[in-house]
Amino acid sequence: MNTEMIVKTARKTLDGTISFPEVVGQLFAAGVEYYHVDYVGLRKTFYSADGDAVVTPINLEGLPPVAANFNAVALCADILDSQRNSQPYRDFTRRAMEAGVQGYFTFLRGKRVTYFGRQGDAHTEWFPNSHPAPSELTTGLPIALTGQNVGAKGGNVLDRRDPVQGARSL
Repeated sequence: MNTEMIVKTARKTLDGTISFPEVVGQLFAAGVEYYHVDYVGLRKTFYSADGDAVVTPINLEGLPPVAANFNAVALCADILDSQRNSQPYRDFTRRAMEAGVQGYFTFLRGKRVTYFGRQGDAHTEWFPNSHPAPSELTTGLPIALTGQNVGAKGGNVLDRRDPVQGARSL
């Protein structure tokens, strides 16, 4: 992995001078397969396919504590604001922590981000214009009919285009 490129990309992210698509492109070019953001430990860990790791701090002051309860609707609104309005990373981070996000994994090759809360709740958000293959839907239930994602406290599976609209159809 190209440690210098990873550190520069992490710094630009914290400074709010780089978009998420640019982050993905630069990290992929640097040899990153996936990364973990830890809001409790205030650090990011970047991993290569070979198991190498690079750790960078999240040195943003004045962040709130991670809320005790996971709020998928608030998280999806936060994600949507970033996608549509280029929300700065600092604001995204604050809102995610207020929505109960303890951390997340971004899978560059898998084109998705999985956010998780303090009680094991989780939400997976696909990169824009990426969709899960039918074999990747693990519930085996008709999501469009139930609006439920079995696991993670049965939380709603929300439409990634508009988080307030309810269940996503296949």
